[in-house]
Amino acid sequence: MKPHRTPVLIVGGGLTGLSAAVFLAHHGVRATLVERHPGTSTHPKARAINPRTMELYRAVGMEERVRAGRSPITGNTDLVHVESLAGKERVRMPHASPEDIGRISPTQWTLIDQNQLEPILRERAVETGADVRFSTRVDALQETGAGVLVDTTDLATGARARIHADYVIAADGSRSPLRAMLGIGAHGRGTLTNLVSFFFEADLTEALRGRRIIAAYVNNPEVRGTIIPLDNDRRWVINVSFFPEQGQRAEDFTEERCTALVRAAVGVPDLPLKIESVDMPAWDISARVADSFATRRVFVAGDAAHVMPPTGAFGASTGIQDAYNLAWKLALVLSGTAGPGLLESYDAERRPVAEETVRQAMLRFAVREGKQYQEVAAELLDETTMTFGYCYRSGAFAVEEGAPDALVEDPAHPGARPGARAPHLRLDGPQGPVSLIDLYGDGFTLLVDEEAGPWTGAVEREAARLGAGLKVVRIGRGTRLWDQDGSFRRRYGLLAGGAVLVRPDGFVGWRTTAGRSGGVDRAAIAALRVILDRE
Repeated sequence: MKPHRTPVLIVGGGLTGLSAAVFLAHHGVRATLVERHPGTSTHPKARAINPRTMELYRAVGMEERVRAGRSPITGNTDLVHVESLAGKERVRMPHASPEDIGRISPTQWTLIDQNQLEPILRERAVETGADVRFSTRVDALQETGAGVLVDTTDLATGARARIHADYVIAADGSRSPLRAMLGIGAHGRGTLTNLVSFFFEADLTEALRGRRIIAAYVNNPEVRGTIIPLDNDRRWVINVSFFPEQGQRAEDFTEERCTALVRAAVGVPDLPLKIESVDMPAWDISARVADSFATRRVFVAGDAAHVMPPTGAFGASTGIQDAYNLAWKLALVLSGTAGPGLLESYDAERRPVAEETVRQAMLRFAVREGKQYQEVAAELLDETTMTFGYCYRSGAFAVEEGAPDALVEDPAHPGARPGARAPHLRLDGPQGPVSLIDLYGDGFTLLVDEEAGPWTGAVEREAARLGAGLKVVRIGRGTRLWDQDGSFRRRYGLLAGGAVLVRPDGFVGWRTTAGRSGGVDRAAIAALRVILDRE
């Protein structure tokens, strides 16, 4: 059996895997994707894509396509913890206003159900040349010195095939068979609760009392679960916990029991309603992080790397950001531009972020389960900080002497240090306002203050010699991008003549606060070589 050759095999056709295929194609890598299910998700599941993730879709030209498929509940903002929907509201989780986000990013939150987003991503992956194979199971995996051999079965026909990949992305879900094959363990609380989900129709106008909810977390003696709107009118889904250790089973959720549970969750004993279905598979809420995110040629991403409670809407975006971090690194290594050490930075960068994200989701889950908000408030990071403010402590960047070692920063007052997201800033250009965020995504970007010397030419020549795409952008009153008030220097922590090297994923790779002294070109070149593992 002659193996099918592919530079990257993605195992898993959910949000992370499909996004990985799109991101790799953006960097010139045509991947193969296999997924054991016959099609994309039929359940809403994840439905909130945060603004940082929308920046990534914006960078690959998909922002408008994703927004076009957004949920009918777009405009809803409330995440509430209640005894029942009509009863006492225990806490309403704070959220950033569009105006606050607008000062940090050129984009916003997008509410789009997973069963709407996955087909969009699948269509785009196929358009860009990815070989997408659903109904395909991975049976075995073997790393070799020259790549990874993966045996598969077409579940529709029974045909077996072997794939030879240079690298593999394991995005095959929370129970990840690939992670098990690789012997990678996981740590954390494990399963927190088992759930069943079912759809129902009802008029909840009176119980909502004017609130426009994304989700209502219900906790009372009769039911523990989550009410989620599907159309902001009459269709809803409710996720209800059950307890196998008490002898409860998913099969026990008859139409009569589901009706009683909905009425208890809404808090209206005689609520008229219609149960649409009661035969959806059981699932669970868990909290785990993989002990490692990589072997030499296999990289674990998405729910296979980290699974967390849905409280906070962190899970989908964290996985998609894993894929974005990995895609440009794989592309540069496959092209020979970067050494294999660049790929080692994936685990170093993403695993600490996953650990903190799971912790934050767990704090919010504790409130859902009945803990008083005040008991965890001191440890909670707000959603804007979690969305934009995480930083890499070690990885593919030139560490700045004296830089803080904090895992997060306040995105409203960013430090722009190496390892942090390069801040958004609107500048004036010949065609109108431009966000600096829109300069990132294709290759490396060297932002240079207008008073910097002519040293950038040496950096451009070295980048070209290495095969690394680099564009130099001068910013100031006498350039094509200008600010009238010195906001670029303030936002990026620069003095006159300073410069910042931004990686393809929009994270700062190197900075010189003042770039008019001798040797700056050598420092910038050295930083680029460090990032590319070309020392």
